[in-house]
Amino acid sequence: MNFPLYIAKRYIFSSSKNNAINIINRIASMGIIVGTMALFVVLSVFSGLKVFSLSFTNEIDPDLKLTSTYGKSFLITPEQQRQIKKTEGIASYTKIIEERVLFLFKDKQQVTYLKGVDSMYPVVNDIKKKLFNGNWLKTDSYQVVIGYGMTQDFSMGILDFENPLQVFAPKPGKGAIENPEEAFNKTDVLPVGIYSVSEELDSKYVFADLGLAQELLMYKPNQISGIEFKLKPNADENAIRKELNIIFKNTITLKNRAQLNESLYKMLNTENIAVYLIFTLVIIVALFNLVGALIMMILEKKGNLKTLFNLGTEIGNLRKIFLLQGTLLSVFGGLIGLLLGIILVVLQQQYELIMITPTLAYPVVFTLENVLIVMSTIVSLGFVASLIASSRVSKKLLD
Repeated sequence: MNFPLYIAKRYIFSSSKNNAINIINRIASMGIIVGTMALFVVLSVFSGLKVFSLSFTNEIDPDLKLTSTYGKSFLITPEQQRQIKKTEGIASYTKIIEERVLFLFKDKQQVTYLKGVDSMYPVVNDIKKKLFNGNWLKTDSYQVVIGYGMTQDFSMGILDFENPLQVFAPKPGKGAIENPEEAFNKTDVLPVGIYSVSEELDSKYVFADLGLAQELLMYKPNQISGIEFKLKPNADENAIRKELNIIFKNTITLKNRAQLNESLYKMLNTENIAVYLIFTLVIIVALFNLVGALIMMILEKKGNLKTLFNLGTEIGNLRKIFLLQGTLLSVFGGLIGLLLGIILVVLQQQYELIMITPTLAYPVVFTLENVLIVMSTIVSLGFVASLIASSRVSKKLLD
């Protein structure tokens, strides 16, 4: 039998003759339970907010995006397209052109990205779900789909045949330009749809047909600025990257969704870490109660400890009693707090108890990762607190 563990369990489940010590023990236990529950709920909330924030970009960003390392555009051959189709793990792909151009409507103007896309774009990116009004553009047409933010800036609608949207793209070339009017290619386009993703993205892109973008920018028929990929479930991204680099002879740059939104991911992760550290500090403060409770227990059991010491029990084993007692209290308190936190998170997921708006519930996500983080935090901090308290047991104290 593990003698220190046996004594530690007796001390946990038995009441003290001193009522003040019992109260201190209950306060310490409640601090651990409430701290654990709060930490788990907050981490679940931030996981939900992260998923909610990324859901906006996930609708418009691909699983993998290919661009040229050595310029704005590159040429793609029929052989390269055949090899892409044969690549295992790629569900579909779409060719794109992105370039900043000037849009003019009546007396208002705005510089933003013209994004030329082919017929496969709605397959790779589920953009049609984000159409606020109208329809998606047809191929080989002068139609465009604009963002909701741009419609507000321009005070415009769709299918306005009397007031077309004008597009000005700079002509490629070198040297000085004598006539400014000859520096741009100009065309009129017709907005047929409005998309709405987020406030930031609603003014970022104007979608047009790939052929129109190539004509406006004076690109060749096989000249594009990028390829976007939709991967199959459980596809090996690293293997796909290697295969694409072989196909394009290491002249390309590949970015996944996280790399495309690096600043957003970094911001969300930083916020998550900051909140975790703040609530960990709260738990550390709560564990001071545990240190105090254990020290009070040591002083109360001083006579029993002296007896055990005289019977031959080593100081290390006497310290181990209170080390185990505090650690077990942390484990039991952590499990109870974690259970209560899980119940709150599940209730919020199922019944939407707390709402941000009348139609939007506060997002929470239950993950095993958060469970492990919370339990490891509570147990490790509880162990350190118990180690500090148990160090008070010494031969000098017993003498």
